[in-house]
Amino acid sequence: MSELLHKIAITQIPKVGPVIIKNLISYCGGLEAVFKEKKSSLEKIPNIGPILAKNIYDADHTKRAEKEIKFIERNKIQTFFYLDDNYPHRLKHFPDAPTLLYYKGTDCLNSNRTVGIVGTRKPSERGKIVCEQFVQDLQKYNASIFSGLAYGIDTIAHRQATKTGIPNVGVLGHGLDMIYPAANRKLAEQMLEKGGILSEFISGTKPEFTNFPQRNRVIAMLSDAIVVVESAKKGGSIITAEFGLQYHKDVFAIPGRISDEMSAGCNKLIKQNRAALLETADDIGYIMNWEESSEANTAQQASLFVELSPEEEKIVDLLRKEKRVSMDKLHYATGISLSNLSSILLNLEFSGIVKPLPGKKYILLR
Repeated sequence: MSELLHKIAITQIPKVGPVIIKNLISYCGGLEAVFKEKKSSLEKIPNIGPILAKNIYDADHTKRAEKEIKFIERNKIQTFFYLDDNYPHRLKHFPDAPTLLYYKGTDCLNSNRTVGIVGTRKPSERGKIVCEQFVQDLQKYNASIFSGLAYGIDTIAHRQATKTGIPNVGVLGHGLDMIYPAANRKLAEQMLEKGGILSEFISGTKPEFTNFPQRNRVIAMLSDAIVVVESAKKGGSIITAEFGLQYHKDVFAIPGRISDEMSAGCNKLIKQNRAALLETADDIGYIMNWEESSEANTAQQASLFVELSPEEEKIVDLLRKEKRVSMDKLHYATGISLSNLSSILLNLEFSGIVKPLPGKKYILLR
């Protein structure tokens, strides 16, 4: 069985999701080793047990994987496995990130700046205008846009981004063999020129209701900032915002009138201090520090005269590469304990080398 066959096959084992798959590969010593492991040994792996062990041991998805490979080759689809070098770097440190992704389009998954835009499927006229204006104004920040290609705000965001020339990616809750809703098929084709469509679901997967929360978590993972344009108190947009908060992302919401049901979710996020109030794209530029800062040159000069410890150098090197990094990712990537990391970051802040941002994130002042 080829490597890609193994990658596809392991995602098709019943009741075995990303966290368990990564655990299995770690315990067994490799992807191929999972399929060669004895059932009795699989049962001993934490969180597996006899039922999942049987599913894994009895799994034979070779034919389905072979069919998928033919579909991938025929449609020029890229695959990203979580252990591959080309796997989107924003997803790498999330345990529940998809094991395998399918993508068709141009390379913009690792853009320096990314914004997720979500909202109601039935926006008001005001919501449509606000969304279009926001996307247009976002152009000056050279950020890529992620959304769900659904009716309403998603469609408006993708259409305006495509019209404006902003790279944008539709994250789907089904396989890449279809576009749902069908009315967005032409839009999806236009997006391929400067963006694309992305899914963790194998071809033939229907747009079932249970798939969309999974899709929403991927949008949240890939986005540095998440913007809720219009939303009721409950719905997919709020789920995406909740995922964003869970992943320590910056969440923004556009406020509306208190009597407007379609703004109730946005107003609630703002009222509970779970989202920053957003009026224009410049608010994102300010909070995300995407505009040039007058203190940058001063900080760069200060850093030239500071002798860094080995741990400080690890942090500075990572911030230099990725520009803006969360506390969790710094901990994961450097191996420094959270207690020591807090102390080191505070020292770097006092030295004028790093700057803290909302959401426990840091940038290098240079």
